[in-house]
Amino acid sequence: MPLKKSAIAPPVTADPETITTAAATPSKSTKSAKSAKPVSTSNPISIANAVWDSYVTSTPQRTKLVDVFMGFLVVTGILQFVYCVIAGNYPFNAFLAGFSATVGQFVLTASLRMQLHTANKAEFPEVSPERAFADFIFGSLILHVFCTNFIN
Repeated sequence: MPLKKSAIAPPVTADPETITTAAATPSKSTKSAKSAKPVSTSNPISIANAVWDSYVTSTPQRTKLVDVFMGFLVVTGILQFVYCVIAGNYPFNAFLAGFSATVGQFVLTASLRMQLHTANKAEFPEVSPERAFADFIFGSLILHVFCTNFIN
């Protein structure tokens, strides 16, 4: 069955400064197309601002809280590594336990974020938010018991 012309996607016109589709360019038949703004691909600041605006408007508050905790874990891991480089690693097993706890907690938190995010509901249909959080707590307890045991 041949495709109708209306089912074919509009052509994309490439310009070094902007990328627009044929639907975004003004035409004789539609006057509402003037409201579409072209996306600038040459300015990294505008791209970063667009990503940040999209994150702020479309991300649920619970996911933002998890992201803040992940940022804290990254800063903690960097500080532990810098301290080990500057001050030395005399109790090396203590450094390994602390750094492993930070990395392990980051991985567990990333797993929790994936399960809680609304865009991933199709991939985790049988996991409720309460179940995901319970798994996170259980994994964290096991991780910290092993790390505490590793310190001696």
